[in-house]
Parts: sequence; C-alpha cells; structure tokens
Amino acid sequence: NAPKIMIDVHYDEIGFMVTEVLDGGFLRITNVGGIDRAIMQAASVTVHSKEELNGVIISTPPHLREGGKKLPKMEDLLVDVGLGYTKEELCRLVPLGTPITFEKTYTELLGGRIAGQSFDNKACGAIALNAIADIPKSELAGDVYVTLSCREEVAGRGGAYVCANKIKPDYALVIDVNLANAPGVSARESVKMGGGISISYSSATDRALTRASAELCERVGVDYMKKVESSSTGTNAIAVTLASCGVSVVDVGLPLRNMHTYNEVISLEDCANLWLFVKEFVKSQELAASFSREEIDI
Repeated sequence: NAPKIMIDVHYDEIGFMVTEVLDGGFLRITNVGGIDRAIMQAASVTVHSKEELNGVIISTPPHLREGGKKLPKMEDLLVDVGLGYTKEELCRLVPLGTPITFEKTYTELLGGRIAGQSFDNKACGAIALNAIADIPKSELAGDVYVTLSCREEVAGRGGAYVCANKIKPDYALVIDVNLANAPGVSARESVKMGGGISISYSSATDRALTRASAELCERVGVDYMKKVESSSTGTNAIAVTLASCGVSVVDVGLPLRNMHTYNEVISLEDCANLWLFVKEFVKSQELAASFSREEIDI
C-alpha cells in the first residue's frame, strides 16, 4: 500500500527511415520526428540495417541547385553509404523502413558544457536512473516507477500514457529538455543555461504539486527557474495527467541548446541540479503525504 511515484523520461529520438534504395550506394530517406533540414547536409549517420553501416547525407551542390541557396527538400536528400554492394544486395541488406540515426559523437566544451547527440531526452533518462539507483529502499517515499517511454517525438500520447494507465501512480514527475537561451532565441521562450532546472507553470500540470516541487527545491538547495507554458508543456506531462482517473503531474526541464540536432549542448551543473531534485523528489515524505490517494472505483 505504498504510494506510487512515476518518473517519466521519454527515450525516443529523432531520426530517419529508408524509403528507397538507389544505384551507387545511395538511400532515399524521410524524417522521423521534427528535423531542421538546415542541419542535415553532410551530417554523418548510422544505418541500422542487418549489417550496421556508416553513411553521410548528401544533396545537390548549391552551385547546381535551382533556386541557389534554398534548402533542398527532404525527398532530395540522400544517404551515401559508399560502394561495396550491388543495388540488389543493398536492397536485401537495407530493407525499406530501416531506421537511420545521427552518428553518436560527444564533445567536451568549456565551462562544464558538453555537446552530443540524443541528449533529448536520453540525458534526462541517465540522470534519473543514476539519481535513484543508490537510494536505500528505506529512504524512498513510495514505490518508484521509471518509464523510458517512446513516441513522444511523433505522437501526442505515447508510451507514457500507456504506462500511466497501467501503473496508476499517485503522482508523477515528467522530465524533458527545455530550450536554453542563445542568440536568436527569445528570453520568453527559453531558460538560462547554468541556471538549474526549469519548472513548468501550466494549466496542463498540477498546481499544488508544482508549488510543492518549487518549495522542495528551495529546501534542499536545487537551483530552479519558473517557465510559463500556459496551455501546453510540449512534453509527456499532458498525456500522463489525463491517464487513469487523472494524475497529479509536475513538469521539469533540463536546459538544452541546439535542440533536434546532432550537437545538442547541456550543462553538467544543470545535470547535477536535476540529479539532486530527482533524488529528493522520490525521498520526500511531505510529497507522499500530500499526494497519496485512495483508489477510486468508477
């Protein structure tokens, strides 16, 4: 009869899918999730075929392209995997629908920043699991469920909604990345990198749990910022709050730059703040006492 605490971190990532195999080692592709075509040309990718292949995205050079500097359409971009197979052999090796992702590379930047691929949202998943892993059972405020859910990038309701209906949590924490400030990004639409975690203030989340989470940050020394997202958080929070008989949800964000690219940037200082918040969230007896509920039969 312990309270059920759900931590949702979506784990799917943006990428591509093969739509056609061409002569010369070329693959025609389409996007899976939102991808800016401006960052695609010449990107290194991995083709997750029967035999994993390296590739690069190519397009017609701008010197030869009608319209000059206009971005090529998605259907005009190809993946070049090189020669080594005939078209027939490549068709067998890379069936239509084969997934493709950006190549996994990670770089250390100055000031405790790191750049890499799929920090949206695998970074938050790693932080959440690491935060919970070493907590003795006796210190947990309830049964903790961590869901690494799919379909956040491509659907309004995905794995988070299914999991919440199955678990029926008393209250939930949804963690996702949030736009960090940078040149060309308005202050209203972003949060400060290095300022800690963001807490969403939205009609799509639970007001009391949001307020209690901010108070928890102040008690345990977690740096946090308020982010106003009046009608939608753009995360799984909306799906989770509508599951079962309704779930009290707080939405927390990790500041991130270059979202939906192969060089997303995060701050290790912000990661440390998120790590501490998750740890204290699942240990908080005050939250458990306030948001535990009796099962409702309908």
